[in-house]
Amino acid sequence: MTSILTNTAAMAALQTLRSIDRNMETTQARVSSGMRVQTAADNAAYWSIATTMRSDNHALSTIQDALGLGAAKVDTAYTAMESAIDTVMEIKSKIVAAYGVGANRGKIQEEITQLQQQLKSISESATFSGENWLQDYVSDGGTNAAEKPVTKQVVASFTRTASGEVAVKTVDYTLDSGTVLFDLSGGNIGILDSSVRFVAENETAVTVTTKTGTLASVDKSYAATFLTESQLAALGTDANAADARIYQVGATSYMKVAEGQWVQVTTTDPNLPTVTTPVHQQGATKYYFVVTAGNNLDNRKLGISVTNLDINKLADVATQMNGMVAGSAPDNEAVLDMMERFLDKQLQGMTSAASSLGSIQKRIDLQESFVASLTDVIDKGVGRLVDADMNEESTRLKALQTQQQLGIQSLQIANTNAENILQLFRQ
Repeated sequence: MTSILTNTAAMAALQTLRSIDRNMETTQARVSSGMRVQTAADNAAYWSIATTMRSDNHALSTIQDALGLGAAKVDTAYTAMESAIDTVMEIKSKIVAAYGVGANRGKIQEEITQLQQQLKSISESATFSGENWLQDYVSDGGTNAAEKPVTKQVVASFTRTASGEVAVKTVDYTLDSGTVLFDLSGGNIGILDSSVRFVAENETAVTVTTKTGTLASVDKSYAATFLTESQLAALGTDANAADARIYQVGATSYMKVAEGQWVQVTTTDPNLPTVTTPVHQQGATKYYFVVTAGNNLDNRKLGISVTNLDINKLADVATQMNGMVAGSAPDNEAVLDMMERFLDKQLQGMTSAASSLGSIQKRIDLQESFVASLTDVIDKGVGRLVDADMNEESTRLKALQTQQQLGIQSLQIANTNAENILQLFRQ
């Protein structure tokens, strides 16, 4: 049946053309944007994942910037520490040169003084972005200052757990008596401003841990006279074969604290001040160091640091040393020996601090490479979810354009059929 009121063919052709136009609109949007999933309506799950990962990648970009800033701070501290180590080594060589030169030591001290000033200049200059890792306020500033470590942080990574929780991880570096060169608090516990705590050649430093009431444990260092293995053997045969660390001669016991060094210990708690942690225990027997308050190294300070030692005052220092341990400084060379040992010890501390900085440098380098790679991988993963295949979309667009032309022609034919009915009335 042919009707002039209802053109079924035109309606079908128009519906098909509308469908083609919608498909063309979608395809053209993909071609123009390059994205298959551009809005949540395209694919809610993929759009949500892609949006979250783009957010994480943005955070990782910030992490990269923070790593660069952290690397600059660490590099500055490491470079300054290396320079300080070289300077202290030079001071040590000047101390060696001071042996046997007598009156000429004044000239050597002039050179040492300039090197000491250089150390202060190096430390003060090691600043980046307002932070100086070679000097800080790391004590309470008291006479026998208590440490107040300062933690410096370098932002290292951004993480998201399976449950969706996010966190920023950091690389931490602690500023304390073992890592800073100068203590700005006035407590003088830095590597370069800390005082010599005199330990004679026949003594070794031992640590006694005590606790008062509910307070935290406190470590104190004491100078303890040690015996060598040959000196022990001269006293008598070991009466304690059960414990290789304890050598017992009669009622007296000695504990091995280092290779060739044995220090007297007792089974009686010295109660300094209330609770003393044993340094060794065998079964129910507890051993404690035999120490005295006078041998507390806090009372053995000579007032000499790397930055103020003066070889023009050897006689005064010798008097101090002999007052602490009789006969420990028979001549000026003995004082120079003490200074050389002290400088070597501080050099070891500086080397250890430089090693820690070097380790952080390596960690930051590795993290920078990892973050850069991770950013690329996330970008690639997001692309797989939402990027359009341009070869496929261009082919589809060409096909839809052809379909559109055919649809228009079909609609024209359907509309022409209605016009053909007029010919039946023209006679």
